[in-house]
Amino acid sequence: MEFQKDNTFVTGRMKSMTYAFQGAVKLITTEHSIMVQFSIGILMTIAGFYFGITKTEWLFQTLAIGLVVSVEGLNTAVEKIADFIHPNYHERIGFIKDIAAGAVFFAAMTAIAIGLIIYIPILF
Repeated sequence: MEFQKDNTFVTGRMKSMTYAFQGAVKLITTEHSIMVQFSIGILMTIAGFYFGITKTEWLFQTLAIGLVVSVEGLNTAVEKIADFIHPNYHERIGFIKDIAAGAVFFAAMTAIAIGLIIYIPILF
């Protein structure tokens, strides 16, 4: 059975969104690192409502949560592709996976900085 690409604008976009949503669900339900990051994002959202953060603070917090979860998803994809291509340990594959994990580290440190900037003045 050959895959038929849907070139119509509306139905093509609907199918793309369906696949993207299915991918997000797979990510959240199967990958522990995403489960942790997503849970932290939910807790920070609850904290935002509890402390009544400003619209600007919401914008930064939402961007930070989205950044971390997105980069974590890309990291997971890189790891899955690397493991598929070379299932056994390989120094260069390990280097690539470390770089992808480093990108998550930068995103997470940015999110932590944003969280501290928002919540330290509220808490102290």
